[in-house]
Amino acid sequence: MTDRIDRKLEELGLTLPQAAAPVASYVPTVLANGMLHISGQLPFKEGQLVTGRVGDGVSLEDAQEAAKLCALMLVAQMKAALGTLGRVERIVKLGVFVNSAGDFTDQPKVANGASDLMVALFGDAGKHARSAVGVPILPLGAAVEIDAIVQVSA
Repeated sequence: MTDRIDRKLEELGLTLPQAAAPVASYVPTVLANGMLHISGQLPFKEGQLVTGRVGDGVSLEDAQEAAKLCALMLVAQMKAALGTLGRVERIVKLGVFVNSAGDFTDQPKVANGASDLMVALFGDAGKHARSAVGVPILPLGAAVEIDAIVQVSA
């Protein structure tokens, strides 16, 4: 699967970022009972955090791109934790948090930026359960934060 994912990333013109180090007292991943739990990942573009409130200065399209950047960071964390993406059996669940203006209600459309990338990279194994919620603020002022649960092989 690793070669297929690498080829797909190349086809999409994407590169995996360096897996981000934690910014507080937690670890980026925990592997337990065949499930890799990945802490919330923030969107970085060219080394800069994508910040702002969706619906108040950040457009839906920019938020979808931020969600895609979070998804790329999730994949980078998978590779860092597992050594290879070939161990990924299924993306089980994404938790998507959107820094939202009070009247913004398109969080599911924002989350599609991440969900669509997971399916593009992992095929049917990338189809997942999901939560998409609006929050009044995220760490460091990020526009989007996404965590994940991933089923992995031994």
